[in-house]
Amino acid sequence: MTQEAGRTQADRGDRAGLTGETVRRFLHVADAIRHDQEAALGALGLTPAAAALCELDPDRPSPARDLAVRLACDRSNVTALVDRLEQAGLVTRRVDPIDRRQKTLLVTDEGRRVRERVREALSGSRLLVGLTVEELSTLRELVEKVSDGDCPQRCAVD
Repeated sequence: MTQEAGRTQADRGDRAGLTGETVRRFLHVADAIRHDQEAALGALGLTPAAAALCELDPDRPSPARDLAVRLACDRSNVTALVDRLEQAGLVTRRVDPIDRRQKTLLVTDEGRRVRERVREALSGSRLLVGLTVEELSTLRELVEKVSDGDCPQRCAVD
């Protein structure tokens, strides 16, 4: 078999084939990262729902509806999530001093500690450890470019 015979259309520069292969690899990487993050959170005794802590500003209480927007989910789903976070002592609900009909979410001291552990767990992908800082920077720039710069900064290390 010649080297040319073993090459796929994507290898030969077929844009559609190359794009398809790239998307499949993106999906594989995303799935592997999600698996690693769930395992890291599990090792901390947390569920993926704890990642919602990263969407809350520990220095500024915010309404649950804002959390729903950031998580891109229905407000009714956030209620159950906040209930679990509150039961774990990670957040408290407080009446909003400006609009007393509304409750705001406040990250507790324990929530701040757990939030930092979650941030560390979510930023430590084993898939990226082999990249140099320069390669990681280039990869981030490329991913940002293909995401139109609309990539969420969840739990980004400041």
